[in-house]
Amino acid sequence: MSEQEWDDILDTNLSGTLRGCQVFGESMLKRGYGRIINIASLSTFAGLFEVAAYGASKAAVGSLTKTLAVEWSKHGVLVNAIAPGVFRTDLNATLLDTTDRGHEFLTRTPMGRFGKTEELVGAAVYLACDAASFVAGEILVVDGGFLASAVNR
Repeated sequence: MSEQEWDDILDTNLSGTLRGCQVFGESMLKRGYGRIINIASLSTFAGLFEVAAYGASKAAVGSLTKTLAVEWSKHGVLVNAIAPGVFRTDLNATLLDTTDRGHEFLTRTPMGRFGKTEELVGAAVYLACDAASFVAGEILVVDGGFLASAVNR
């Protein structure tokens, strides 16, 4: 991986998240109320093969989420994240459906299927609503049991 490629991935995933938190957080802090939900990853918690920059950036998003929660929650702004498991999208369908890596992701997911994007909605609604008024700095994993699992067969 080139240094430029590394920098681009960190700029997108980590610095982009920071910029979004700064832009939206400023008005939330002035109001004394707000909910920020960042997007983490399985890579926040586990090393995945050949995605070092992505993994490093998403682990840093997890840390950024926790740090901002520590700094901002006393001002009424709750910062949390969702860590999606493997979800089939137009961008990754070929990889998931036709490669050994896709098969391994499926095998390692105890539910035996990939997530559907609409299955992330409940987690987002929960973190955004008053039911989560005492939740700050959490990373809610929605992964079909992937991280809970060790050996599935």
